[in-house]
Amino acid sequence: MLYQDYIKVLYIDLFKKKIRFENRADLCEFIGGSGVAAKLFSEGVRPDLPPMAPEQPIVLAIGPMSTIFPVCTKTVAAFFSPQTGEYGESHAGGRLAMAIRMANVDAIVLNGASSEPVYVTIKPDDITFHDAEAIWEMPVGESGQFMRSMAGAPGHRSIIRIGPAGANLVPIAGVNVDTYRHFGRLGLGAAFGSKKLKGLVISGEQDFAIKNPAEYNKIYQEIFDKVTKTPAMAKYHELGTPKNVLPLNKINGLPSYNLKKSNYEFAENVSGEAFAKDVLERKLSCSGCPVGCIHIGNLRKLFDTGFEYESVGVSYDHELVFSLGTELGMKNPTDILNLIDAVEEEGMDAISAGVILGFMTEALEKNDIAKEDALAELKFGETEGYLKAIHYLANPPNEFYKKIGCGLSKYTKDRKDATGDYALLLGGLEISGYFTGPAHLLGGVTGVRHSHVDNAGYSIDQKLKEFTAKNIVEAVLKEECERSVLTSLVICLFAREVYDLDTVSRALAVIGITKTVDDLRLAARKILKLKLELRERLGFKIEDHRLAARYFETPSPRGVMTREFMDSIVAEYREAVKAYRS
Repeated sequence: MLYQDYIKVLYIDLFKKKIRFENRADLCEFIGGSGVAAKLFSEGVRPDLPPMAPEQPIVLAIGPMSTIFPVCTKTVAAFFSPQTGEYGESHAGGRLAMAIRMANVDAIVLNGASSEPVYVTIKPDDITFHDAEAIWEMPVGESGQFMRSMAGAPGHRSIIRIGPAGANLVPIAGVNVDTYRHFGRLGLGAAFGSKKLKGLVISGEQDFAIKNPAEYNKIYQEIFDKVTKTPAMAKYHELGTPKNVLPLNKINGLPSYNLKKSNYEFAENVSGEAFAKDVLERKLSCSGCPVGCIHIGNLRKLFDTGFEYESVGVSYDHELVFSLGTELGMKNPTDILNLIDAVEEEGMDAISAGVILGFMTEALEKNDIAKEDALAELKFGETEGYLKAIHYLANPPNEFYKKIGCGLSKYTKDRKDATGDYALLLGGLEISGYFTGPAHLLGGVTGVRHSHVDNAGYSIDQKLKEFTAKNIVEAVLKEECERSVLTSLVICLFAREVYDLDTVSRALAVIGITKTVDDLRLAARKILKLKLELRERLGFKIEDHRLAARYFETPSPRGVMTREFMDSIVAEYREAVKAYRS
């Protein structure tokens, strides 16, 4: 990808234990990252087979700017989502993008399924399959330590792995990346588990010489200064995304108690400021990023009788403060860290897990779930029952947990009763930590990777001045299209204000890629079109995602929304999206 006219793809057949490389010049028009991942996935996916069939591919891809410019830190995963049964795309930071780059690969395609548990080490000159039977159901932390000690991988190394939830094929399972980062949403962990793949250890020491260092240093410094010396990314270092807690609470945009409320009376106690004062231990960066937005809290845990304690570092952000905090009525950072740590070790998506627990709590209150099925007493604000339920979600002891671990969409659809009225879903996926208005609801349902950060509906709700169906739809689609470039490069979306298209064009030029601003816009539309077509091919129908009644009962910053207005927005979207399909 760097100073070459092709994308280098590593194909790994997990069933045959064979590999091959291909240099794909045809992929360059898709830039990298999400564009290349979607294209490679589209070539291998089998819509006629279940998401966890061995034939379904998993793709990992980086972009041309990965680790070469500041904050270009993400790796994209594309897969057939076991959770939604639709197109799945997830992004993760950590050291993974740098490790893939230094292993001299641009994309990895995982095919087939091993007959026994394995993990794979990937080095520039050696790819090896290792027996993972002994660590198959190990928690995330312990299995990471084992893989680290056994791999003997030199250079820039990244270790990604699943926990018990993935091994048990729980559809809300994620993949842990270098301890503090994740491919969280949409069930990539279950996809790994279906292939009997515990994880990957990727490392390399490949050098890449910059051909015109003077020009490169100039644009690099310009970007670096924007990142570190302007307000553009300051909040991400200072308090991190939990800085959003108090502002959202103030405007009735913070979901709490399964969205019975849109503000939280204990918000001050679980704000970014409270976390910083009470538990913040250190800040970390993904490889290639000078910001340090990963906030690590200190959790003091009793591990034996006789007052034997250990200190555990647990990463936290706004989404987790919501899903395992305000959603569940937690009143202090320590209790939230305790729940985060439990979810992390089991290897589940923390957002889906927390929202499911909030739903279960309300369902138990309403007697819509039997106590003998839940096997735990769940009450808002009390951690003990939630800790038990987290373990049961990852290690289902009965049919109830097998069903609800598939996600609320499938669970409530199978029940065909009123529980769907308070199941917090958008696009078949449990909601993120915002309740800002109709643009967020539309963005969550229609986003091509089913995540609020794909099209920034939550931000559009707060910024849009004229609030009509047409304006909302235009803003959501415009944002999603523009972000198709950033996620293909792959730039962390926290840096979206730093990387305008002119800056991107100039940065690409110094590494041998000529793309004008107009070229980038055309590529963005092409990538978005591909993903829209792919999503439809895998069965997405907007009418299948009827919004819960709860969204029209609880006040948002725009007041109590009406279903009629949302229906008009959806109708407008159906027409507007046709232009991106043509």
